[in-house]
Amino acid sequence: MQAVSRLTAQRRLRRYSDALKQQLPMLRRRFHVQYLGLFGSYVQGTPRRHSALDILVDFSKTPSLFEFIELEDYLSDLLGIKVDLVMKGTLKPLIGRRILDEVVGL
Repeated sequence: MQAVSRLTAQRRLRRYSDALKQQLPMLRRRFHVQYLGLFGSYVQGTPRRHSALDILVDFSKTPSLFEFIELEDYLSDLLGIKVDLVMKGTLKPLIGRRILDEVVGL
C-alpha cells in the first residue's frame, strides 16, 4: 500500500480531530460518549492510503452492539474515512498499554 506523506497525515489528523471535537456534545447526548481519543497510524504519522482512523472510546452507559456499530458508522460518514472504534474497557493488557501511551485525547 502506498504511504501518505507525513504532512498530509498531520493535516488530516488535525481535520479529523477538529470535526470530532465539534461533535463531542452531540456524541455525549446521543451515544453516551464519555471519552474519545485518536491512536494508531495517523497519530504516529505513518498512515497508508487506505488506513482507517483508530478511535478509542469510553462510554458513560455501555452501548448495545447496534448502538456501537451505529456510532462507528456515524463517525465514518462524518469524517469521510473508515473508522475503527475500540472500547477502552476492552483493551488487552499488552496492546492496551501501547495504545494508552500514544492516544491523543480530544
